Amino acid sequence: MSFLYEKAIRPILFTQDPEKAHHIAIDLLKTLSRIPILPRILESCNLIQNDQPLKLFGLTFPNPVGLAAGMDKNAQFTQAMAALGFGFTEIGTVTHQAQPGNSKPRLFRYPKYNALINRMGFNNHGAEIIRNRLQAIPRKNRRVPIGINIGKSKVVSLKDAFEDYLGSFRLLADQADYFTINVSSPNTPSLRELQEKERLEELLQRIQSANQERAQKLGCKMIPILLKIAPDLSYQQIDEIVEIVIEEKVSGLIATNTTIERPKSLKDAETGGLSGTPLHQKSLEVVKYISHRTNQKLPIIGTGGIDDPTTAARFLDEGASLVQLYSGLVYRGPFVAKIIAKGLKNRVI
Repeated sequence: MSFLYEKAIRPILFTQDPEKAHHIAIDLLKTLSRIPILPRILESCNLIQNDQPLKLFGLTFPNPVGLAAGMDKNAQFTQAMAALGFGFTEIGTVTHQAQPGNSKPRLFRYPKYNALINRMGFNNHGAEIIRNRLQAIPRKNRRVPIGINIGKSKVVSLKDAFEDYLGSFRLLADQADYFTINVSSPNTPSLRELQEKERLEELLQRIQSANQERAQKLGCKMIPILLKIAPDLSYQQIDEIVEIVIEEKVSGLIATNTTIERPKSLKDAETGGLSGTPLHQKSLEVVKYISHRTNQKLPIIGTGGIDDPTTAARFLDEGASLVQLYSGLVYRGPFVAKIIAKGLKNRVI
């Protein structure tokens, strides 16, 4: 199926504007999600189950391959992800206020390098609408864990960012299997400043305080909180982040977001966040460093240039517990998660 996609379907899709092709894929996945029996049939064929399901921060994952935030920005096809073979999915990035994102064009392909550059700018329908959409899917019917990636609304200043994140957290808490705090996208002005020590410390303290208050009020467990970091940090900055994450009892890290750096081959490329194959080694080094720094005691989700079992296995070998992909879906096709999960299950360690 991957061969058919790459040789017959992808060339047709790639004649379309990248964002238009993205919306074609979304429409197909929305249609799939609306036909109740079809996702279950496809799931039985495509969702590779590990012999021992993975248990991490209180959740169970049928396999370690997830869909990264950026594809299902508005929780419009969560039911389709297990049908395609993903062991978990992450929606968003969601902001407290609905926003259109940056001006177009804002998504660019570089097929020679299996790369994408985006400067989407957190375009989404807003936390309230997305909460209502998720409420229509009973939690008992979810096939795989659903994470919610939240970020800062563009119109909100840095000094008001904490309340903005808390607004999203409170609206979406009943629907999230885990939250990802996104402070690392390069496409929202000043967002990455929230990775600085004092700001990050306050942000995570306030989210975890709200998390604990909710758990005590409802008599339930706290929701796992993950932090998604940039690949462009120095090792000193990573050390500071790791210390804060451990101090605030954050459940894990996602390493990494897209990069603003460019290899020589793409030095004249568009501005925005670069993902895909050129990001792979950079993200892998961050995962390796964090794993070594924490003696493999801090769960890490590795993401960056994953498009086959080999690239996924590198992250697991360097200390990641799970992996995510997005650009790999664009270049390898809808069933890439099945191929990767099957390859990881069958590999000889």
